[in-house]
Amino acid sequence: MDQTNKIIYVEFHASDLEKTKAFFEKVFGWAFTDYGPDYTSFTDGRIAGGFFRSDKRASVAAGSALVVILHPRLEEALQRVADHGGRITQEIFSYPGGRRFHFTEPSGNELSVCSEP
Repeated sequence: MDQTNKIIYVEFHASDLEKTKAFFEKVFGWAFTDYGPDYTSFTDGRIAGGFFRSDKRASVAAGSALVVILHPRLEEALQRVADHGGRITQEIFSYPGGRRFHFTEPSGNELSVCSEP
């Protein structure tokens, strides 16, 4: 498949790489490869990205883009996020494309999980 003009990699800040890795491995099944003590890359099976050590974090309120993860069982995903150290910042709500919730992972980055309508 031609990757021209496609998003192929997303990078995040992470104050605690180990907690962040463990969270995404347990909640979403992402696989990680470490590149030294301050960087780890991930793949979710479709897109790749990385986390680099930093005290900064991404949030919509600060003007960051929102990364949205698709999950067919939204309530189950919300519970898994909460059970593994994520903090729910916006409970499940409906929007024109379906339903979703927002959360922060252990390093404080804000993401969202949605389900299709």
